[in-house]
Amino acid sequence: MSRYFPHPAYAEDQPWARTILTAHVETRAVTTGAIIGAGIVATREALQRLRNNKAPAAVPRSPRPYLQVAGRSTLWTMGVVSAGLAGRMWGREEIEWKDRAWRLMESDGQLETDDWTYGGMAAGLAVTALLRRPVGWVGAVGAVGAGSVAGTIGYMGWRYAVHGGKRPESK
Repeated sequence: MSRYFPHPAYAEDQPWARTILTAHVETRAVTTGAIIGAGIVATREALQRLRNNKAPAAVPRSPRPYLQVAGRSTLWTMGVVSAGLAGRMWGREEIEWKDRAWRLMESDGQLETDDWTYGGMAAGLAVTALLRRPVGWVGAVGAVGAGSVAGTIGYMGWRYAVHGGKRPESK
């Protein structure tokens, strides 16, 4: 999405600065919330297995519980991060918003990360349509978060495993 925002030659001319910075921060909150949700589910599963002393089931459980926890965690994380952004940028001059947004737009790595992350988000949402039982809107948020994590991991594999972290000379 960030590729579609205008990007002028100078930071002082950057339009939509608040929107760009907010979209960036909220996108990272979605990914972080899904990772926190995965940690919560993994901890619950480990504690439950320790208490019951049972071997893990051969058939994986439904993704619904994970998606619900990831969705709630993502919503909470977005709220906390929104408050953090407001606190961090409170009273800042417009040029500071423009400079931060311009730097995000200038970074090829950030734009590529965004491409993969947003693609993963769309894929996560599309996969929820394939589930037999609907997951509800909180579960859909969790699926978007899980997709963003998958997209980010895909980017890291593509950029660092396939290309060794190097970028083609484009400028």
